[in-house]
Amino acid sequence: MIHLPPQLANLRVAIIHYWFVTYGGGERVVEALSELFPQADLFSLVVDNSTLTSSLQKRTIHTSFLQNIPWAKKHHRHFLLLQPLALEQFDLCSYDLVISSESGPAKGVITSPHTCSICYCHSPMRYLWDMSSEYTRSMGPLVRQVFTLASHYMRMWDYASAGRVDYFVANSHFVASRIRKYYRRESTVIYPPVNIAAGQVRVDTDDYYLSVGRLVSYKRIDLAVEACTRMGRPLHIVGDGPEYRNLKRLAGPSVRFLGTIPEHELQEQFANCRAFVLPGEEDFGIAPVEAQGHGRPVIAFGSGGAVETVRGMWDGDSSPNAPTGVFFGEKSATSMMQAISTFEANEHHFFPNAVRQHALQFDREHFAERMMNFVSEAVDRWRGGQRPSYELTPNRVPSLMPQSSATDEMPARALL
Repeated sequence: MIHLPPQLANLRVAIIHYWFVTYGGGERVVEALSELFPQADLFSLVVDNSTLTSSLQKRTIHTSFLQNIPWAKKHHRHFLLLQPLALEQFDLCSYDLVISSESGPAKGVITSPHTCSICYCHSPMRYLWDMSSEYTRSMGPLVRQVFTLASHYMRMWDYASAGRVDYFVANSHFVASRIRKYYRRESTVIYPPVNIAAGQVRVDTDDYYLSVGRLVSYKRIDLAVEACTRMGRPLHIVGDGPEYRNLKRLAGPSVRFLGTIPEHELQEQFANCRAFVLPGEEDFGIAPVEAQGHGRPVIAFGSGGAVETVRGMWDGDSSPNAPTGVFFGEKSATSMMQAISTFEANEHHFFPNAVRQHALQFDREHFAERMMNFVSEAVDRWRGGQRPSYELTPNRVPSLMPQSSATDEMPARALL
């Protein structure tokens, strides 16, 4: 248990999260921040109370005017143009510290001059920046035209609102590189909290591969479905989403769709799988780290957060010491099939206890300690009048904490 020092415990704190409509990585971070700052008030654009964990249900969450619009909880993304206005209506003038949880818009709240504003960035909004073309390709002609106009305005607002943040925290080096690219700001990497303590290393496991996550197009679950169908390998898919019907049509008899399952059943799926598969590019990727917490290896596309959380081997490369997974280099079923074959040929190189030991560096306690130390130093510097520089130059990097290049510790092949 992390105890706040008096200088933090006495602060008035607000935590801003874009929306509570599902329970995923962003919500886990907010939950951990709420435990770290029990005095904090929570704010969000919209909230679906049925998705809140028991700890968050005990908290008062202030919502925006979007909460009162019919269907806003289910179709919150359709109100993209109203979200900046909704965020800017929150009255945060009395708070000493504001922490925004950013993936949808959250950092754009307006704070007073005496308030220290920290953004924990899961990612700049994908559908506005590097994945905008991928999103628009799946839209109909009319929706695409409307979205194109809306996203042009939102990109200008998103960039401008980054200037309201005093310090950025990135959830991975990969996200730090995107913050640098789109906001021209430096950030400190603090990996999100993962409940590694819940992991169980099993002596005997079942013969199935596992995928866990929301069924949306950018996660490329279709590659896992196609690869396992063509190879006849059992695949369990946990999660639901708009791609369910398309994936169901692609799937052969070896693929099972489990939908949304209770937490204890999910832990059993992790513990008993042969390996976890991650076919898409994730900003960080909590699920593959959870799988490693159970001692299970990961077969992943070699880009994004996976190259930071998986100690992987590439097809044709010699095995690293105590590998925890296998990477593949192309977003194709054929490339993934080759990675599965590489894993199966080298399965004897993967030791469950070593895999779990690797995952322990991402445990919740490490997040809490690192985040508390970061916030403590940020507030001290802010109170001391040491304002962060908004101008990024090659020879001058804000020195709040050691800054990391996005390429640090990343295999070169992952950046190709």
